[in-house]
Amino acid sequence: MINQNTYECPECSSMFARWGHSGLAFCQLVGQAVLLNLRAASQVPMMFRKQSRSEVAYQLFFTGIRSLPVLSVVALFNGMIFAIQTGIELQKFGQEVNVGGAVTVVMLREMGPFMTGLIIAASVGASIGAQLGTMTVSEEISALQIMSIDPVRFLVMPRLVALVVMMPLLTIYSNILSVAGGAIIAITQLGVELQAYLDNVVLYAQNKDLYTGLLKATVFGFIINMVACHQGLTTTGGAVGVGKATRSTVVVSFLVILITGFILTKIFYG
Repeated sequence: MINQNTYECPECSSMFARWGHSGLAFCQLVGQAVLLNLRAASQVPMMFRKQSRSEVAYQLFFTGIRSLPVLSVVALFNGMIFAIQTGIELQKFGQEVNVGGAVTVVMLREMGPFMTGLIIAASVGASIGAQLGTMTVSEEISALQIMSIDPVRFLVMPRLVALVVMMPLLTIYSNILSVAGGAIIAITQLGVELQAYLDNVVLYAQNKDLYTGLLKATVFGFIINMVACHQGLTTTGGAVGVGKATRSTVVVSFLVILITGFILTKIFYG
């Protein structure tokens, strides 16, 4: 399923040669992860079969419903923090009424999908990496292959579907709570009327901001699944290896989400 024989750097004395070999090894890992996710994407039509429906439904529940408590707290306070920091500065110019527009635009464009991606990577992504890593080191993946069960269809595809479907929905939920948190601060701390706050939300929010944020959320879901499943299915070294795979899943997902978010922002707003 995945070639676990990573590129081995030959003995070389040149620093540039070592850098080149390290680059080749990195490219191999990226290629393996991307191909794994593409294989899972090609299996998506199989999700409607009886053997896959229950697993897909459970992954949707685990990714979406189980993530709501922590996401709710983070989204609400994220909006409140941004509103109070922005509102304090706007008050200096007598423009605190515009805090609603500032909170909405920032959440729709960037912070909503970004914070949702980080939370899901740290919770769901880490769980996927640990679960698949444990299955790999205990040879459960090999047992599935012996029974002629495709691990990509059975394990990777349901998680890909769940992350790609739930990330945009969770981002919408996060945006709503963040705007609500901003409204709480605007009304109680900045003296802004609720109707004035909502008028500014509608005035400054644009369809492009919403669509861009949802696209980012979808891409982030694809990235989280790609990193988590690849780390889990290439785990070696027993319990220590599972711990390393879990840590690598979170760290790599955070970095890739951050870089990808910047690139998408540059494409749409640069």
